[in-house]
Amino acid sequence: METDKWGRRIRAFRKLKGYTQEGLAKTIGISVSVLGEIERGSRIPSEPILKNIAACLQIKVEELIPIDE
Repeated sequence: METDKWGRRIRAFRKLKGYTQEGLAKTIGISVSVLGEIERGSRIPSEPILKNIAACLQIKVEELIPIDE
């Protein structure tokens, strides 16, 4: 499922940069439950959320795009 891939990449970058779910969610202005849904693959992140996540983690949005396996 494509949403799983988004979530796994976001979670991996979040952990790599040392953020907790709570810390990242607070920084980008969304609830922890929304971030959790995105990371679990039950919600596709909107473009503004992706941009905020990328900016916070100091990466390009393109780095969050799932790579086909």
